[in-house]
Amino acid sequence: MFGARTLLGLGVSDPAAAHRADRPYRPVADMNDYLDRLDAADEPLPVSERMLAALSPRLTRLAAGRTAGVHPFIVTPESTAATRELLGPGPQLALHQAVILDQDHRRARGTARTFLGTLLHMTHYVASLRRQGFTEADLTDGGSDRLIDGVFAWGDVAAIDNRVRAHHDAGADHVCLHVLAPGAGLPRPQWRELAALASQGSAAEPR
Repeated sequence: MFGARTLLGLGVSDPAAAHRADRPYRPVADMNDYLDRLDAADEPLPVSERMLAALSPRLTRLAAGRTAGVHPFIVTPESTAATRELLGPGPQLALHQAVILDQDHRRARGTARTFLGTLLHMTHYVASLRRQGFTEADLTDGGSDRLIDGVFAWGDVAAIDNRVRAHHDAGADHVCLHVLAPGAGLPRPQWRELAALASQGSAAEPR
């Protein structure tokens, strides 16, 4: 009904997951091998229909040559600029941006820390954050204010819009907003507020 709408996202997880599967952790080699298998399939998956959840420079370069682009997770606008430089002008850069529609800084940062807590125990996310310039002090006790403010967008709709535009100015093609909100269920009220950004041309996509 709507034409080709499938985009396959691929990632290599982290060393702990590889260890649990009794496998060595070779993210670039294993991903390259998997892309070879996709190319050799009876019905090959087109390059234009696959993206990598790449964080490291080596995986980003692999994505630039063998996929439609990358979907980075938990990154700053400065990291977006560095990724665009690695990718070059052609591949898509469609990143994840966690957002919190809350102007109370203590409550908003608390929501962010709840989400970030598990990720700070995963080595590939920690390595990514260190490459982005965050220190050991930033990565302890749930994350420093500097870390929270760097990788999360919080405040009112205008503040979220500013962060989305910063990513676009840094070279992003698309910004996917991951709304974090207290309580169970879907954050429909926040989605409705943020929907105005798409109509205003910020090119964000709330989810």
